Amino acid sequence: MVPHLTTALTGPLLDMERLILGATPQIERWFRNQWQEHAAPFYTSVDLRNSGFKLAPVDTNLFPGGFNNLNPDFIPLAVQAAMSAVEKICPDAQRLLLIPENHTRNLFYLQNVAQLASILQQTGMEVRLGSLIPELTGPLKVDLPDGASLLLEPVVRHGNRIGVAGFNPCAILLNNDLSGGIPALLQNIEQSLLPPLHAGWHVRRKSRHFAAYNQVATEFAALIGLDPWFINPYFSTCGRVNFQERQGEECLEKNAAIVLEKIRKKYAEYRIDAEPFVIAKADAGTYGMGIMTVKDPSEVRELNRKQRNKMAVGKEGQQISEVIIQEGVHTFESINDAVAEPVVYMVDHFVVGGFYRVHTGRGPDENLNAPGMHFVPLAFATPCCTPNRSANPDSTPNRFYTYGVVARLAMLAASIELEQTDPDNQ
Repeated sequence: MVPHLTTALTGPLLDMERLILGATPQIERWFRNQWQEHAAPFYTSVDLRNSGFKLAPVDTNLFPGGFNNLNPDFIPLAVQAAMSAVEKICPDAQRLLLIPENHTRNLFYLQNVAQLASILQQTGMEVRLGSLIPELTGPLKVDLPDGASLLLEPVVRHGNRIGVAGFNPCAILLNNDLSGGIPALLQNIEQSLLPPLHAGWHVRRKSRHFAAYNQVATEFAALIGLDPWFINPYFSTCGRVNFQERQGEECLEKNAAIVLEKIRKKYAEYRIDAEPFVIAKADAGTYGMGIMTVKDPSEVRELNRKQRNKMAVGKEGQQISEVIIQEGVHTFESINDAVAEPVVYMVDHFVVGGFYRVHTGRGPDENLNAPGMHFVPLAFATPCCTPNRSANPDSTPNRFYTYGVVARLAMLAASIELEQTDPDNQ
């Protein structure tokens, strides 16, 4: 099944798909050259939004948690890509420690961990699961809904190496985004950490990522003769925000007005009949927390107490003091009247598939990655790397190929972002 695009693919976006399809050889050569200059993250997922007139990334995750939602037919792609990634770190790798998030009650997330462990095991490595749960003193077996189970073991440290009891791994794969900071166990270890510690949300900022993405999108758009706005959301930032004490409201209101006006000008330029909006969200963080839709700048001054409390705190109780105001991209794809947005998954610099996030209780101008969401994953029908140049630009394989191209641009931006924040480069 492929979601229905409720607005006809005509005009600018159809032109973009034609450009991308016609320029496939140049695009793939350009990406090959980029990956010679930049090291791809171990794995990445990118949330896209398709408005029918614009296709752009709205979030890039360096600790993806939805491998269980991928089409099973494409798992071999993930295994091959993981082999490539591991060979770059330790070619003779035999053992790998996978460190997941601490929330053991989220069985959907743990099914992702199980799928990820399975992919890694199929590369020929022994994989164990190391937990950072402070109160965990021994192995913990967790039963999964599909009948499988996971064994979580407390991480132990010996000198500058970590592992679990009787297990000394070559490398450590983090599936934990370190929102609460770097645990002492992970500091100054000699093994390779994937992704590196500075990929965690204690360092990362979405504004830094989208600044790098702006650079990448501009270069790519020049390559194929495209207005970069069609793949690049405007954004601005505010620091020193305190929602509960109503500090920083003037900055939020001013920047929301600036971004909204830039969007209006583009809508007028391309005769787009849609209502502009922006998304105000935590500049650091994930899990759909600390996010609001703004259509009028005055809305940031009129938040009630409940809304302020919602915006004030992110994952693991982290206070939100830095905010990104990002151009909102409508999602006009739907399944059975429920809005849908594509999420593309990559391992190393290879696209390995993706899925649609479907929400029955949200609108086309709202965040779909919301706590308490009615979330229905729909695996992609094709793997995003097999365009059919003899078919229409908006045919299923070509639409997914375009998704893969834009997602890889976001992954390349993440690579540049990690280079910029690498403490060894400071």
